Amino acid sequence: MSFDFSKPTKFRSRLEADKRPWRGQMSPILPQTAATRRKLTVFTRIFGHISATSGVSRRCLFVVLALAFMGMALKPLNPRSAPQASVQEDKTLSPFFVVLSDDPEKDALPLKSTKAEVKIAGKVAEVKVTQIYKNEGKKTLEAIYVFPASTRAAVHAMRMMVGNRVVEAEIMERQKARQTYEDAKKEGKTTSLLEQQRPNVFQMNVANILPGDEVKVELNYLELLKAEDNVYEFVYPTVVGPRYSNMPAAGAPDSEKWVQNPYLHEGQGPTYTFGLNLEVRGGLPISRLTSPSHEVEVKYPNPIQALVTLKDEKTGGNRDFVLRYALAGNKIDAGLLLYPGQDENFFLLVMEPPARTSKEAAVPREYLFIVDVSGSMHGFPLDISKALMADIFKKLRPQDYMNVLLFESGSAVLSETGSLPATEENKKKALAFIQSQPGGGGTEILPAFRRALALPRTPGTSRIVVVATDGYVNVEPELFELVRQNLGEANLFPFGIGTAVNRYLIEGLARAGRGEPFIVLNPGEAPRQAERFQQYIATPVLTGIRVEFKGFQAYDLEPQSLPDLFALRPLALLGKYRGKPEGTIVISGKTAAGDFRREIKVDSGQASSDNSALKYLWARERIQRLSDYQRLTREKDPAKVKEITDLGLKYSLMTAFTSFVAVDKVKRADGTLETVKQPVPLPEGVSELAVGDAGAYKLSGRSLMTQAFPGPKGELAESRKPWSLPVPGAASPPLGAGEGKPATPASKLKLVATLVTGEVDLNAVKQALEAETARLEKCCREVLAQGGRLSREIPFLLTIGPDGRVTRVDRVIKSGISVKLDRCLREILKQVIYPKPAKGPATVKIVLGLANQAP
Repeated sequence: MSFDFSKPTKFRSRLEADKRPWRGQMSPILPQTAATRRKLTVFTRIFGHISATSGVSRRCLFVVLALAFMGMALKPLNPRSAPQASVQEDKTLSPFFVVLSDDPEKDALPLKSTKAEVKIAGKVAEVKVTQIYKNEGKKTLEAIYVFPASTRAAVHAMRMMVGNRVVEAEIMERQKARQTYEDAKKEGKTTSLLEQQRPNVFQMNVANILPGDEVKVELNYLELLKAEDNVYEFVYPTVVGPRYSNMPAAGAPDSEKWVQNPYLHEGQGPTYTFGLNLEVRGGLPISRLTSPSHEVEVKYPNPIQALVTLKDEKTGGNRDFVLRYALAGNKIDAGLLLYPGQDENFFLLVMEPPARTSKEAAVPREYLFIVDVSGSMHGFPLDISKALMADIFKKLRPQDYMNVLLFESGSAVLSETGSLPATEENKKKALAFIQSQPGGGGTEILPAFRRALALPRTPGTSRIVVVATDGYVNVEPELFELVRQNLGEANLFPFGIGTAVNRYLIEGLARAGRGEPFIVLNPGEAPRQAERFQQYIATPVLTGIRVEFKGFQAYDLEPQSLPDLFALRPLALLGKYRGKPEGTIVISGKTAAGDFRREIKVDSGQASSDNSALKYLWARERIQRLSDYQRLTREKDPAKVKEITDLGLKYSLMTAFTSFVAVDKVKRADGTLETVKQPVPLPEGVSELAVGDAGAYKLSGRSLMTQAFPGPKGELAESRKPWSLPVPGAASPPLGAGEGKPATPASKLKLVATLVTGEVDLNAVKQALEAETARLEKCCREVLAQGGRLSREIPFLLTIGPDGRVTRVDRVIKSGISVKLDRCLREILKQVIYPKPAKGPATVKIVLGLANQAP
């Protein structure tokens, strides 16, 4: 295998590695290098262990070792001796960790604060985001900061403040904006560029920040709020979760390189401050207001106004801010808004939904549950999924059917031959299937969906697909296309799991799958969301919706047709109109109780020049629809690209093809600068495996799923070679369970090594640790036999000095094992002689654990 040691690389199994031809030098003679000598030492120790065995076992081991030795002789031992093309082949677009030192000169990160000022009036939220960058170092800087935004944000303005100067940004075609920025950067002018990488992921570049400079950048966006069950919700995302990608870095388009984003280690808060002030003005008195995500202080100057501020919290910027409020009498701010513009007129119709009836269709349903058990779901997020599935399973009826597919680097299915009747016994098997997963590996969501949607359907049923994931992938366009083309007559309901989910993926899946999106922030919300889900599928609120205009010259409607309404959510329709605002708008459809019809008189609407936000909201909806079309086609349609670009330029909106750029006219630097990518915290509850797995070297050569659930003999849990569990739910309990009972003799050490900082031969690190496998396993077993505790995974950070000796051992998570075991492992890890780092010290993350092997 070949690795790029500057950043973690995507793990490839040994099976895959062996299938690929080695492109390095091939020599029958071992080169006499330090790496060779270390490997010979490893083999010498292994021969020592083999000599302690006897008979057939020893002869077999000698044969295997001899073959391995021959393989080593035929392949270059040092990855740096192989051509660069081979290194690049294995390098993928992966997030990576940064380790901050105690030296303020070295860690003078430019982003100092980010703050949002939000004003909610009726149905519309106006948001101003202010980012402050300050150069406290001695070199001129370029700062790059990847940050999230609402999936419904219509970004319509940006400005930059340098000292007393204010520079209004211009909206330009994306490539032109980037070129303008690069030219200004070379000319030594302070400049900033705002680009959209995804509808909910933005990237800010600020160049030529001189030592001592403070640069402020403001951006403004609008968002249309929607109520559900008469409760309004406003979401302000604060951090982009680490995205899994298997795309090779070599040749990757610029639009995908943002995935290589730096992250702080688990438990570390943001290096910048986060603030938020929010004002709510309702047309009716505010009856209740709460935030399930943050502690807030609320003041009520009057019954229809609330002022919300965050309480002091150092880690407030590591999860989405969520605010929910309701108006008196459980009413919503429904009605018709009109904006008579200079060149165009716009309208927004918000209509209360009809009441839900209790009548439920008797047709049997087939539920297909697709559950993400990858590394980013490890711990808290997977606990949420497990609680959610338990609540949903309780509501399944005897006439229903069910099947479960779990996925990470590979996938596993509860029943490969088809769905099972939703009996109590099968529900227990399905839940045990999910409950036994710890979470680990990559997030190969596309192969998982292909496999799930190809499973045989149960005749005479209505299929419901339920997906539970945090959405930390960068293949959203391909996934939307896959669902649209292969879902058939089914409906798909995605559940976003965690505190900072990829809402773009969750909401996009719901649109492509003709369903509804759900977000579950914590296990306590699982029962409520499960109940909502069951209500939605039992009795849709309104189907077959039609809109007619009588005497009202409406055109360019968004959406062009209203989808079936599952939730108790208002119908929202944006559009343009000609002439006088008069006539009626008629909405009709069917409910479970029968036909539905409602008329709205246009002259009852509120026409005002203060409703200028409608033009931005309309353009944002049109752009989203066109972008959805783009995502569902493999080749971009030049006409659609042009239409999106023209809309962005006309209405001053950021899109995938238009960006904001600001350039200070004063030349202040010589164009020489240092680029700094601003590291961000891991979202609350997200494990380091979300980053570590993307670049982990797994010594076992198998994914966590295959270790926990061995399939038929010789098969791996890869979607290219599917398998199903012979006995679902029969997996081993977590290590250390059973009141301190010792691990079984079949347990084997599981070890993951990931480069964090510096340059060191990771292969050689792996081999040095492999030589100590017996001692590490013995250490774990002795502690367990004496009643000690062992977590499923024990992560350490090793600092390797210039001489190859460990200068420091830190455990990343401070709980989960006994003091005795901690001391035993540290002692062994310190005694190992590692390869010498290329430049200064290096930091390597080691994750240890015991995995039960199949007999």
